Amino acid sequence: QVQPVESGGGLVQAGGSLRLSCAASGSTFSHYFMGWFRQAPGKEREFVAGISSNTGRTYYADSVKGRFAISRDNAKNAVYLQMNTLKPEDTAVYFCAASLAPLSIVPQTTSGYDYWGQGTQVTVSS
Repeated sequence: QVQPVESGGGLVQAGGSLRLSCAASGSTFSHYFMGWFRQAPGKEREFVAGISSNTGRTYYADSVKGRFAISRDNAKNAVYLQMNTLKPEDTAVYFCAASLAPLSIVPQTTSGYDYWGQGTQVTVSS
């Protein structure tokens, strides 16, 4: 079992940057594909970025590609999301999630994840 806990959210002006952190307890963190999702009021939870458990290959939603960067440190049981050039439409609760999907699968939907954090609020003002 893995229990993700997010931190680093806050209020930032458009064009600014934030770095989110996710600390995941458990002894098998390195086995998981890790993902970041976000959910704005009245909208469904959407995939933002993911990183594989072995090679560290990364995946991004089109809306954040070129602005956000995901990384992980298996020795620290941690995953990060560097967010640059933030826009008001990035405002949402951001969730960290862990998936035990087979290595050949890239989970990009909520159903593909087994463990979820409680979320951290990111607000971007104009």
